[in-house]
Amino acid sequence: MKEGIHPDYKECTVTCACGNTFVTKSTKDELRLDVCSACHPFFTGQQKFINRGGRVEKFKKKFNID
Repeated sequence: MKEGIHPDYKECTVTCACGNTFVTKSTKDELRLDVCSACHPFFTGQQKFINRGGRVEKFKKKFNID
């Protein structure tokens, strides 16, 4: 690699809006996130699955068909 053209790769502190912090490597000193793996619903298992039904089911319900 050529010297002098690449940015410095250093330790970086990542801070989430939920208060979770961890250290990784980046070209920046600090990163701030809105959502991380500690608070994202997909990773925490608190994701809500709602069976809303499709168009046909809504139509049948609306017009009392079958």
